[in-house]
Amino acid sequence: MDDVLRDRLIKILEERFSGDSSGHDLQHTLRVYRLSMTIHESEGGDMDIIQLASLLHDVDDRKLFEQGNETFAVTTMRNLGCDENTISKVIGIISKISFKGTDTEIPDSLEGRIVQDADRLDAIGAIGIARAFAYGGSKGRSMHNPEEKPQLDMDSEKYFSNKGTTVNHFYEKLLLLRNMMNTETGRRLAEDRHSYMEGFLEEFFEEWNGKK
Repeated sequence: MDDVLRDRLIKILEERFSGDSSGHDLQHTLRVYRLSMTIHESEGGDMDIIQLASLLHDVDDRKLFEQGNETFAVTTMRNLGCDENTISKVIGIISKISFKGTDTEIPDSLEGRIVQDADRLDAIGAIGIARAFAYGGSKGRSMHNPEEKPQLDMDSEKYFSNKGTTVNHFYEKLLLLRNMMNTETGRRLAEDRHSYMEGFLEEFFEEWNGKK
């Protein structure tokens, strides 16, 4: 993807995610793009497909947008002059990116696995913590309720209808992602981010319980 096309796409995304305060804003997309490029440097893959899929991975997210007959991603790529083979590959990746509990899928292509790892990396670590609480707050969810236990092993229907606390979300998804990375680079990058979350939760519970 040349710089002109990428800049046109980013302008479209800026409008698409305008006003988002749930942690799924344009900056999240750009971080996933940069992480995808970092992983690509070590793992390979078709750069154009990785760029398109990383930049468009959230434009039809069911948590953010109503679903239409033709996805925003398809319309955007056609307007940008992408060929149908490219569109098909990118849509195939986007359809399998999201975490869906026990129904989570692994993309068929290396490009898809790279973008999925990048998206997962942005869900963990310091930024992942910030995004989790931003999303919970945007949905009116409590930070923590000791009486409410995490729901484990949810299928996609239960996961998407779950309205639990933000702290429970760590156990229902975020702490699981390190072991779900597809690439060696993704696994390496996930280690420090995972450890950071564990340290955060330890501190959180000590402060919550008045220990320090």
